[in-house]
Amino acid sequence: MTTLGSPDGWRRPGPTVEQRRADLFIALAVTAVALLNLTLTTSVGAFHLGPPPSWPEQVFWSLAITVPLAVRRRFPLPVVLVVSAAFIVAQVRAAPEMQLSSGALFCAIYTAGAWAGDHRRSRQVRAGIIAVMLGWLLLSIWLEIDSVPSDAFADAAGPVPPLLAAIVNAVLVNALVFGFAYFFGETAWVSARREYQLEVQAEQLRRARDEAGERAVMGERLRIARELHDVVAHHVSVMGVQAAASRRVMDKDPARARTALAAIEQSARTAVDELRRMLSLLRRGTGTDEGPATVGVDRVESLLAGARDAGLTARFGVFGVPVPLPDSLSQAAYRIVQESVTNTLKHAGATTIDVRIRYLAQELEVESTDDGRGGRVNQPGSGLGLIGMRERVAAHDGTLEAGPRPQGGYRVRARFPLAAEPVCPATAEAVA
Repeated sequence: MTTLGSPDGWRRPGPTVEQRRADLFIALAVTAVALLNLTLTTSVGAFHLGPPPSWPEQVFWSLAITVPLAVRRRFPLPVVLVVSAAFIVAQVRAAPEMQLSSGALFCAIYTAGAWAGDHRRSRQVRAGIIAVMLGWLLLSIWLEIDSVPSDAFADAAGPVPPLLAAIVNAVLVNALVFGFAYFFGETAWVSARREYQLEVQAEQLRRARDEAGERAVMGERLRIARELHDVVAHHVSVMGVQAAASRRVMDKDPARARTALAAIEQSARTAVDELRRMLSLLRRGTGTDEGPATVGVDRVESLLAGARDAGLTARFGVFGVPVPLPDSLSQAAYRIVQESVTNTLKHAGATTIDVRIRYLAQELEVESTDDGRGGRVNQPGSGLGLIGMRERVAAHDGTLEAGPRPQGGYRVRARFPLAAEPVCPATAEAVA
């Protein structure tokens, strides 16, 4: 929004229907009281400004000053200009009703500060009106000072010269009235802007909360998708390979077929157990917490045993000194190997898979290589697995390399940073 209303470009919204209706009722009430006061003033003969104009003209000036208040919050600047001009002309014409008219002028100046859309212009207009009013006051004093009767201050007893005291009192009272009108208008406008800023901040907090909730839901969906993909895809792939082998040897080698069918049964049971674990976590509402890991690097050997049953030659090696791993990291490493084995069974056409786990100084490295066709990332059905591996590695601030090897086959290598363990002084002395 580009406006001149304030330094931050905020414009106060216009009045509501209820506020407009209230302005109308207030203006009617003020007008009625002003006409009553005019009647009483003329009845008393209190014509302090001099001989008054005709009765219709007196009524006209009272209406000109009070009736515009009916739209004071809809058109604050035009109203304050009209009321100010009518107030000065009414004084020039010696209209006797000044009490309610002064209150209407105060209200118009206040409203211009509190409700004008362009607050910078409102400040300029109000300052100009106040300057004109004080200037008119000084001018009227100067014009009438010679007509003051010599005995007007016969009872004066203070230390200040009476004429000077009267002038200072008139200027001071008017300055305070106009100053309060200006100040209260500023205060109301600042309060409205502050309320708007609080509403904006509250809305931003609500949006941030909703976005955080959406991100949490999306993260949970991705986690579930990874788990489902890893569990279902792996075991179904193994069952598919075993079923194909069983079909081929069913007549020629029944014993081997029974072994394959047993492997299918075991894979199905394992898949069902892991699916039950996932559903149990979801029913408990664990959110993004994956709960205690049921698989980890210590289960890689049994994972490769299933690959051997499916017909692969699987080699496995652990290098370095094994250290305790967080459950989530250990599970992520296991899932990387599981997805690699699944892809090898489904897409590579490989006969050998080599899995190595290396405990380095500050990293855990998991590497899986096979002697298959390579380049299987672009083959149908392999995209989600690679995405899941990248997400798991990124969740632990690791790195992933996946692609064909120059000498043939395919390599998946994941590196996970390990937290540095403090060295006990006694252990350091023993090593030394």
